[in-house]
Amino acid sequence: MLAALASAQAARDPATAAHCTRVTDLALSLAAWMGWDPVELERLRVGARLHDIGKVMISQRILGKRGPLSPQELAEIRTHPTAGVRLIAPVAPAQDAIPYVLYHHERWDGTGYPTRRPGGDVPEGARLLAIVDAFDAMTSTRPYRRALPSYHALAEIERCSGTQFDPELSQAFLRAWNAGAYTAAAAI
Repeated sequence: MLAALASAQAARDPATAAHCTRVTDLALSLAAWMGWDPVELERLRVGARLHDIGKVMISQRILGKRGPLSPQELAEIRTHPTAGVRLIAPVAPAQDAIPYVLYHHERWDGTGYPTRRPGGDVPEGARLLAIVDAFDAMTSTRPYRRALPSYHALAEIERCSGTQFDPELSQAFLRAWNAGAYTAAAAI
C-alpha cells in the first residue's frame, strides 16, 4: 500500500516524488550518523518518503506556478500536511508516518503550520525532517527559482537554528555535512 501511495505521487507530481526520495536519503543519512536504532530508521524512512503525500490534493496549477503564491494559494499549499494525514491514516503500515507528515512544517519557535506547535512538542523525527526537507527545497530548482548552492542552504540552516529549526538537530546536520555523512546517502 505504501508503494502504491508513492507511485500515485510520482505519477501526479514527479518533482515532488523526486524531492521525497532525496529527503528520505538525507534524513536516513543524518539519523544513521546520529546513531538512531533500526526501528527508528525504518519509521523515518516511511515518514520521509510520505511527508509530502498530501500534495496530491493540491492544485497542479499551484504546485507548478512560476511566480509568487497569492495568500489563497499559500493557504492551499499549507493544507498538505493535514491532507496527507487524511490519506495515510486508514493505511495501517503508515501509522508511524503520521507525525512526520503532520509536523514537518512546524517550527522550533512555534510559528509553523498546521498546528503552531513549538519545537519541544514536535516529535524529534519530524524536527529532523524539517531540516533536511528545507535543505533539499533550497538546493533544488523549483518552478519559481533556481537551486541555491549548498553553501547558501547550509548558511540558512545555521541562521535559522533556534527559530525555524531545532538548534541541536540543525547543528548535528551541519556537523554531519562537514563530516561527509551525506555522500553515502544512496547507500542507506
